[in-house]
Amino acid sequence: MKKSFFKVSLLGFASIAMVLTSCEQDQEITVDQTKSTLELAKEHAKKIGYNPDDIEIRDFYFPDGKTGERIFIEDDIALTEEQFFGLEQIQTLEKQYRTFNLVTGTNRTIDILGYTANNANGLSSKAQSGLRWAVANYNRLSGVSLDLRLTFGTNFQAADMVVYDTSSSNSSSGGVAGFPSNSGVPNKFVQIYNLEGFSTNVNEHVITHEIGHSIGFRHSDYFSRQSCGQSGEAAGTAGAVYIPGTATGWDPSSLMNACFSGSTDGEFNNNDVTALQNMY
Repeated sequence: MKKSFFKVSLLGFASIAMVLTSCEQDQEITVDQTKSTLELAKEHAKKIGYNPDDIEIRDFYFPDGKTGERIFIEDDIALTEEQFFGLEQIQTLEKQYRTFNLVTGTNRTIDILGYTANNANGLSSKAQSGLRWAVANYNRLSGVSLDLRLTFGTNFQAADMVVYDTSSSNSSSGGVAGFPSNSGVPNKFVQIYNLEGFSTNVNEHVITHEIGHSIGFRHSDYFSRQSCGQSGEAAGTAGAVYIPGTATGWDPSSLMNACFSGSTDGEFNNNDVTALQNMY
């Protein structure tokens, strides 16, 4: 997700400008070895309705400083090749959306770790407060069967989800995350970056947004990216399922819009709440 126009790879990997599963069985994916992965990714993106110009392949950073290659879409969503090439086309709908995959069963109790190692990826005091507020955004909702349990520390391997800072590896401001797996497990790695100069509310907003991707939220304005001052992005896409009862068309105050403003209050609007109640 971005500030005004800062991208927030809300990490699932989801900028707030500021990955995915269906109930179907896994499909075997064949890859043409004569073309580069990026060429294939752009061809697949066009086939399923994404804008090929929005597809990038770059390093994704983990809390311990290690990296892994990911395919990035919509700036703040990072997918493995298997996840990306498993995306399918669905009908275009300009409303509020979720992915095909949601968090299921006992996975709905999510142990979240705020990473506090004394290294470049540890959360600042402000970011820790933003994370507390973000978790409270979810836990205070009635009619939502999610239980987010927050701790702080360094043992990210044991956590269901870890929130950490990658400012040293990013030049923009925002976050990135992924989508739930096809087995109903939430996305694990949530990055934020270069938010220290913003308010705690902005930190809350970006983290809430990226957790949203991690449990199945798509960008509310994925079809136009109007919150980023853009329009005309390919609307048809895979895993964008309209959520009944939410806005038809662009909802400018949705926390799940692709880009964020420096004046955001970091809170869900009514459509966001309706969407969560419908999903969970």
